[in-house]
Amino acid sequence: MSIFSLSINGQLVATEKTFGVVNPATEEVFAQAPDASRDDLDAAVKAARDAFPAWRDTPLEKRRELLGAMADRIEEELPRLSEILVREQGKTLANAQFEVGGTAAWLRATAAIELPTEILSESETQRIELRRNALGVVGAITPWNFPLLLSIWKVGPALVTGNTVVLKPSPYTPLTVLAFGEIVREILPAGVLNVVSGGDELGSWITEHPDIQKISFTGSGPTGKKVMSSASATLKRITLELGGNDPAIVRADATPSEVAGPIFDMAFQNSGQVCGAIKRLYVHEDIYESLCDELVKKASQRKVGEGFTDGVDYGPIQNRMQFDRVCELAESARADGARFLVGGEPTEAKGYFFPITLVADIEDGSRLVDEEPFGPILPIIRFGDDDDVVSRANATSFGLGGSVWSADIEKATEMASRLESGSAWVNQHFNLSPFLPFGGIKESGMGVENGPWGLAEFTSSQVLNVKKG
Repeated sequence: MSIFSLSINGQLVATEKTFGVVNPATEEVFAQAPDASRDDLDAAVKAARDAFPAWRDTPLEKRRELLGAMADRIEEELPRLSEILVREQGKTLANAQFEVGGTAAWLRATAAIELPTEILSESETQRIELRRNALGVVGAITPWNFPLLLSIWKVGPALVTGNTVVLKPSPYTPLTVLAFGEIVREILPAGVLNVVSGGDELGSWITEHPDIQKISFTGSGPTGKKVMSSASATLKRITLELGGNDPAIVRADATPSEVAGPIFDMAFQNSGQVCGAIKRLYVHEDIYESLCDELVKKASQRKVGEGFTDGVDYGPIQNRMQFDRVCELAESARADGARFLVGGEPTEAKGYFFPITLVADIEDGSRLVDEEPFGPILPIIRFGDDDDVVSRANATSFGLGGSVWSADIEKATEMASRLESGSAWVNQHFNLSPFLPFGGIKESGMGVENGPWGLAEFTSSQVLNVKKG
């Protein structure tokens, strides 16, 4: 059985305790991950703190060069990292390879983003600049759905802006990130990037640690609130990218056969385990049944199974707790009298497998509509009025993303602009880029990631006011 190590101060570090990592396709422990103690965390934070002054003062071009070298090593290790990712997360091998390759590409793109000093005023007697300075040690806490890619969303911006990092992956999927720490530790100066793994207790230690200046967290809303509360004791900067219950609105003038494919893909990517996936589908009553039929056709063409199996499109739900939640929401919808077009029952085979599930004739107020399932199940809700459906889409505590689908681009754009969400799309959904800001409003988070706006989240602003002569 494979045993992994922490990466602290450029060294691989074993721990007194370990915990098992479960393969969601088999429900069996296949590897042991290090369970970091408080002393291990203190060592990682001290290493990051000690490394910070020299890393902050390293020329930007040199930092960019080292991030590029990290991306090169990720690509060199793509087969190994992808295999680990399939086993611990459950996604298909093709999707794991896409995540690992995308991680390298995202890292290079992030390294190239500019965050220049702004000249606010200049005259013969005075020059005023707005500078962006590194904060210090960043605590990065990442989720289990895209463990490597979402780690880079934090590590890349933190490092390129001159911060040092203590990175904690989810205890459900720690191995790919631990392996990442192992392969890049010889590229960066000792202490610049430290990777520690453990349970929820470790996350609390990180958020309350007095020598960490910022927390960047991606995960559930309830945990995000705990992070915010804990970080408040030392007034840490925080970025929170939390859950979503994204609506997609399909107007009457949309063509079902044309929109069904992209809608289906954005609802069920990674088995629906995507923060910004389509999770509520509002369809105009005039085309409701037609679009339902088209979605059923798409479902019949897709296969759920073990990630290494040829021809499989979607893997299992990643963990037992999430699997049970999806099952519970399906039963709740059934009790509400909803019509299941496909799926709805977990498979009898071993593993956390739940079929692609489409649920029609369901209303706002149902748990499946109002709550975030984070799994392969999609409620499809009728509507008849554009203004009414926008109000219904906004009647939620979530505010991550949303989309409008229509042949009338102008009308769809106007409707999308009224969605209460951090991102809104027209005739597409969850179209992201390293150069575009992404974040939520309401209980979907605060702050943004990516682009110069995301880099700025890892800095403090300083007004430098110079009197000349």
